[in-house]
Amino acid sequence: MPPSSEMSAGSARAAAEPIAPVSSGGNGLLADAWARIAERMRTEVGDVEYRTWLQQIVLGPVEEDEVTLLLPTRFLRDWVRTQYGDRLNTLWNQEIPAIRRVELQVMRPGERPAAPVNAEPSESAPVPEPVAAPVSDRASDMRSDLAVPLDPRFTFDTFVVGKPNEFAYACARRVAEKPSSVGFNPLFLYGGVGLGKTHLMHAIGAELMRNGGISVAYMSAEKFMYRFIAAIRSQSTVEFKDHLRSVDVLMIDDLQFLIGKDNTQEEFFHTFNALVDAGRQIVVSADKSPSDLSGLEDRLRTRLGCGMVADIHATTFELRISILEAKATASGVHVPGKVLEFLAHKITSNVRELEGALNRLIAHANLFGRPITLESTQDVLHDILKAHDRRVTIEEIQRKVAEHWNIRLTDMSSARRARAVARPRQVAMYLAKQLTSRSLPEIGRKFGNRDHTTVMHAVSRVQELMERDGAFAEDVELLRRMLES
Repeated sequence: MPPSSEMSAGSARAAAEPIAPVSSGGNGLLADAWARIAERMRTEVGDVEYRTWLQQIVLGPVEEDEVTLLLPTRFLRDWVRTQYGDRLNTLWNQEIPAIRRVELQVMRPGERPAAPVNAEPSESAPVPEPVAAPVSDRASDMRSDLAVPLDPRFTFDTFVVGKPNEFAYACARRVAEKPSSVGFNPLFLYGGVGLGKTHLMHAIGAELMRNGGISVAYMSAEKFMYRFIAAIRSQSTVEFKDHLRSVDVLMIDDLQFLIGKDNTQEEFFHTFNALVDAGRQIVVSADKSPSDLSGLEDRLRTRLGCGMVADIHATTFELRISILEAKATASGVHVPGKVLEFLAHKITSNVRELEGALNRLIAHANLFGRPITLESTQDVLHDILKAHDRRVTIEEIQRKVAEHWNIRLTDMSSARRARAVARPRQVAMYLAKQLTSRSLPEIGRKFGNRDHTTVMHAVSRVQELMERDGAFAEDVELLRRMLES
């Protein structure tokens, strides 16, 4: 039988002739057709999906115009029927027009199928028995599949420590140095998106692997669930459990994904208990603390809260500057300090987005051979900056200016006339005039009920200083861009 890509002529001839029933005597021809169909399905769905759902199908008996495909479990049969049933019908009919229907059934104990889906086609070869992979082979595949996929960029050396993350960092280092005697189990890291939880987990794994002699399993909660379901389908849950419970350190990222997945939660709970009882270390991360993860079973939430719970807080301006400086230094590209300050002020909630913005600036500079400036930064990152747009208020101007010159916010409306206070206050008045639609008297009232002539003088004075002092002009321009973009 020719491949499906060459079936047009054969199909036309078959349609013109009476359709003869297909007998199960031509095992070789059927096996050939099934091998081609299987390869076609592999090409269409991809290797991962094929191995997960379709590889265990074996060719069963053929009766008249119906071919039977056998699967090892009812769950797998129902899934394949729902997701791929129509496509299998179409491909079989293209290969052998006499076959009009594909029946999917669960394999009975001792049933002897015609050929496994991955068998080499052969007309003379004996019909093989469907046998499961040896336990040792399955265990080897599972060990490979659950190997630690560490990102070499995420180490303790590249993690920038500041007040918001110093406690979580210290706990992570302790686990990496002495996983069996840290005095707390599990280590539970939580915080918002892009604050460094995954970085710390990869750093723990990298340190443990470098020291050697310690087995580590790292995976996301989603992958844990996916592998657990796959183990059920392939009837290898014992190997799955034995492997996870034999590691020295188990790390599960984004535990919140298990919310609502009751069966997977139960399996994780038993794995958790087995490892803790055996003195093995567990590290878990999530976006919320255990007590706030509503949807987790109470017994699991309680066990997670019994260890060390470390919060990674939102970054401060100083920490964001340190992160950007470290990243810029590692890149070898000069990034002006004013640009780093601009980015640190504008992108405040997500370190991952902050680093991504800097990476884009550096790539643009390398690609076009141009220096990085405030102007080019605003052009290159216009989409990111637009997402952080907000209406500028006088209160916001006062806060930003006070932060920039390290004075108290109350100094903006105080009677103090020292230059260290008066000059930033004048800049804030100037920016309020430039960036808002408020009148001069309204601006004056926001600065301690000052007269509108005081605001006029401040605006004039700032303009004069900007013309004479380039560094001062840069400061004002930086503030203006941070506020308006």
